[in-house]
Amino acid sequence: MNTDAPKTSFTAGVVTALPIALGYFPIAFSFGVAATRAGLSGLEAFGLSLIIYAGAAQFLALALITGGAPLLVSAFTLVAMNIRHVLYGPALIKRVGPEARTKYAWAWAFGLTDEVFGAALGALARGKVAFSEVFMFGLGLTAYASWLSGTALGAFAGGAALQEYPVIDAALGFMLPALFLALLLSILSKAQLPVIAIAMAVTVAVTFAWSGTAGILSGMVAGALTGLLVRRGDAA
Repeated sequence: MNTDAPKTSFTAGVVTALPIALGYFPIAFSFGVAATRAGLSGLEAFGLSLIIYAGAAQFLALALITGGAPLLVSAFTLVAMNIRHVLYGPALIKRVGPEARTKYAWAWAFGLTDEVFGAALGALARGKVAFSEVFMFGLGLTAYASWLSGTALGAFAGGAALQEYPVIDAALGFMLPALFLALLLSILSKAQLPVIAIAMAVTVAVTFAWSGTAGILSGMVAGALTGLLVRRGDAA
């Protein structure tokens, strides 16, 4: 019996998501605290996590709400910041191949955050897990549950929960990008270095010159175009 055969089950998805869940919970707790500190009720803070579920974009939403930004401007900013998620599903399915089943993709694709997408690609690349929709549900729902429970606890704790621990409060802001960077490094290959380097350079440059949202979008486009050029060069 081959015990090294790739696993594909809901449980395998849950296990794959555990590192994400451990990282999400304290960040979501920090969001719940920040939301109540900004004047939102616990239910409103939980609602943002339930509906938007987009990490950094939720903190941006708080800044827009408390800053009195117009509704249309806030909506456009958040959509622009998160439009990259539209690419995650097709990229994942392309990695798996034509045999991938997508009957319930409309449901599990909701859970494709940066970290869930990175973890799925990493697990598939290492060959320990085979793609299936039940695996994606296990992966996505575990991460989602961690984010919701962290938000709920943070909102319940209230806006003053971290005031006596400013170092911890500040450090929580770095956990989300650090988690995604760790997942990115787990699937990094030599061929991808030029793409990542150019995407990072463009993102940093545009962020300093304009804004963080514009930097993310510009880096995404620059990385995609670089990847296309690299692939065409390899095929030539």
